[in-house]
Amino acid sequence: MSFLTAEWRKLLLANYEVPPSLLTKYLPYGTELDLWCGRCYVSMVGFLFENTRLLGFKIPYHVTFEEVNLRFYVKRKEQGQWKRGVVFVKEIVPKPAITWVANTFYKEHYETRPMKHVWREDKHHLEVSYHWRLNSGWQFIKGIAEANATTIEPESEAEFITEHYWGYAKVNDHATNEYEVTHPRWLQYPILTFDSTIDFTANYGTDFDMLNQQEPISVLLAEGSAITVEARKKIR
Repeated sequence: MSFLTAEWRKLLLANYEVPPSLLTKYLPYGTELDLWCGRCYVSMVGFLFENTRLLGFKIPYHVTFEEVNLRFYVKRKEQGQWKRGVVFVKEIVPKPAITWVANTFYKEHYETRPMKHVWREDKHHLEVSYHWRLNSGWQFIKGIAEANATTIEPESEAEFITEHYWGYAKVNDHATNEYEVTHPRWLQYPILTFDSTIDFTANYGTDFDMLNQQEPISVLLAEGSAITVEARKKIR
């Protein structure tokens, strides 16, 4: 049985280029950075959890909720094959039980904050935004896209961003938690505009100051799908 099952819906991904040296101290044991055409990316990702079950059970008031995270991309070679995965700098959710489970069992870096989302759709456009409270104000990411979804092309940047199927979390300098995330290939909505209010320093620390002066080099809006998160394995 999968550790967690859910649907991830309307994933808004804003992608920033950073120097690889920025991420060295966050790199879990046994992994290395996964680059796209020589570029090192971090992504701000917002999406909605729906139909969430933990070990097959729905937890009251924890079935549908938002998440916003900052992540980067890694790979790990096992038996001559590359596993491509992600590492989360921090994940924000509005549900304290989710934070406790992820931090306790997977050594992730969840925080609990008030959150909300807005989805608006008409015949031609789709608007998606995710909001989280920081101190006395609201942070947000917002995208407006065409309403008709299209396929993600093989060997494209969008494929690189969305086709990572492993999660890695640093336990210490000599151990890493690894877990598999399964989902079918996603569709994407062509992005028209993107807007955000993100204090990267306040949210993620001074290591990410530079992102306050940067615009994303690309933005994606993926439809998402049903997903599973499998039980963790410790790598030593």
